[in-house]
Amino acid sequence: MNKTVISAGIVVASIAFGTSAIAQTKPTVPVIVKDMTSPYWQTVLAGARKAGQDLGIDIVELGAQSDSDVSSQISMLEKAVASNPTAIVIAPTQFAALGKSIDEAAKKVKIIGLESSADTKSMTSLLKTDNANAGRIAADALAAAITKSYADTEGEVAIITSMPGVTSLEQREKGFKEVVVAKYGALDIVADEVADGKSSTILGMMKDLIAKNRDLRGVFVSDPIAAHAVVQAITEKQSDDLINVVAVGSDDSLVRLLQEDAIAGLVVEDPFRMGYDGVKTALAASKGEQVAAQVDTGATLITKSNLTSARAQELLKSNVK
Repeated sequence: MNKTVISAGIVVASIAFGTSAIAQTKPTVPVIVKDMTSPYWQTVLAGARKAGQDLGIDIVELGAQSDSDVSSQISMLEKAVASNPTAIVIAPTQFAALGKSIDEAAKKVKIIGLESSADTKSMTSLLKTDNANAGRIAADALAAAITKSYADTEGEVAIITSMPGVTSLEQREKGFKEVVVAKYGALDIVADEVADGKSSTILGMMKDLIAKNRDLRGVFVSDPIAAHAVVQAITEKQSDDLINVVAVGSDDSLVRLLQEDAIAGLVVEDPFRMGYDGVKTALAASKGEQVAAQVDTGATLITKSNLTSARAQELLKSNVK
């Protein structure tokens, strides 16, 4: 275990834990997210806070400064367990790395997972987007966009995933491929690329794909990091052929790209519900109540045509990841 203090958040968390352990007057649930700098995870925490207000629970908000900071999250989980909370809600940053830590934590307290699974069977419940279904939705959306652009549903498509080892991204990729193979036999997946989390890598990857695949008509990107780089590469290409893009997730600039037809569709999640229901489930589990082992918090396709709907606007405001 790396004992270096990686973020100031851990120090603050330690103080908060010490206080709650001494004078705990009502149920306390630490909520450990992947990245405190992300508006998406801030929305998850907003949902958790609202649940805390409604249910009379103290919510301790925790998270590292990057979703790649695995050691920091493990340290936070250990400190959370030591504070003797009612239950713990955690969004694991990495499948393999968090498994053992969650196993150990679950020996002392109920663990509720958010968004991503881990290499463990010790979570009482996991609330997440059905990421395979998000990929299926994206496949249908990309096929529809290609049909609209070319008057047929054929040609080359590619998949770009921003980083390896993230279960949610891998599930999106899997769902996308399932639907393309089952429903759109004339679409040929010519590339299934996994980057290293860096925009520059994805940009270069996409430029190579464009150069090597002259009939490329569509790209599925599994998160906003990849989406920005892919759109940039398409914008900078010399040819005027149309390459449709469908992405999972959103931010303000991706919405503008959707309005400008640079992106055909965004598949968005419901992070507020995820945070709210995660805390609600944690409290129920702590009381010994029966809770569902898996809860799908939903995914919705947003296109230019439904962008102004009330539901789309509600989801877009919270889906910055």
